[in-house]
Amino acid sequence: MQHYSILDLAPVPEGLTQGEALAQTVDLARHAETLGFHRFWLAEHHNMPGIASAATAVVIGHVAGATSRIRVGAGGIMLPNHAPLVIAEQFGTLATLYPDRIDLGLGRAPGTDMATARALRRNMDAGDAFPQDVVEVLNYLGDAPLDAQIRAMPGEGTHVPVWILGSSLFGAQLAAYLGLPYAFASHFAPAALEDAIVTYRQNFRASAFLDRPYFMLAAGVFGADTRDEARAIRSSQQQAFANLRMGRPGKLPRPVANVEDVVPAPFLASANEALAISATGTPEDVRHQLGALIDRYRPDEVMVTAMIHDHEARKRSISIAAEALEALREPVGAV
Repeated sequence: MQHYSILDLAPVPEGLTQGEALAQTVDLARHAETLGFHRFWLAEHHNMPGIASAATAVVIGHVAGATSRIRVGAGGIMLPNHAPLVIAEQFGTLATLYPDRIDLGLGRAPGTDMATARALRRNMDAGDAFPQDVVEVLNYLGDAPLDAQIRAMPGEGTHVPVWILGSSLFGAQLAAYLGLPYAFASHFAPAALEDAIVTYRQNFRASAFLDRPYFMLAAGVFGADTRDEARAIRSSQQQAFANLRMGRPGKLPRPVANVEDVVPAPFLASANEALAISATGTPEDVRHQLGALIDRYRPDEVMVTAMIHDHEARKRSISIAAEALEALREPVGAV
């Protein structure tokens, strides 16, 4: 593992406003920068009361302006919701404002329910144009030919690093074919993780972007000074997953001592399955569990996420993760 990074969804905890949640995201980014995290990514979700990062490029700009060194990016932008030129202009502008600090991760899912997707897109094309749209974004951010009729201004020539994100084999195949770095959403959808890694690595084609595969593993982290506290802070995300599956999404719930008392068994089992790629416990536990994940999957980079209700507990969990990952890191050239 070369680098460790952080994914933040700008969670809105119960009892807080969206404005307070975004202020906490900025504070977390500053904290992550002091801890040595390589990237700070935000993700596009819509129509979700518990997530404040819907206008992802706007929040990325806000976070980049509040920090000085850490890379800031999208993990990811749901490209089917947008015209490729608009995304190239947005991230080209960000890269112009914050040179060599912006990343663009692209995903194929809508990041919301289908009714909201229709409201975003206006028309729902049955065909899957994601691969072509990714190439279009790459072209806009690259060096356009002299006779190009359409240019991203700003954007052209910025060469913003583009990642493919996914939770299935489709993204792995596309990232391999285009020679792009690949991040798997194992922090909430681990089922196809091993197959996706093999598919990406075995089919990777060297490109102008990369000469060898570069794979990022995403993992949840719930670290605390005691195991009981760690299990309690984890209960907020368990409840949030269960509430989503029960059709009642809301703000990030307050932690409970015994999550089994508040979440029906089938939904708790589903939440635990989604959180299989995670580390929970004391600093020693977190280091051991993250180390086991790194040994098994051999990622080039680990991106951790912590959906924790209390902000200070979340910062503590991220500090524990940074200490563990720094000890496990094998530094080589950056991507």
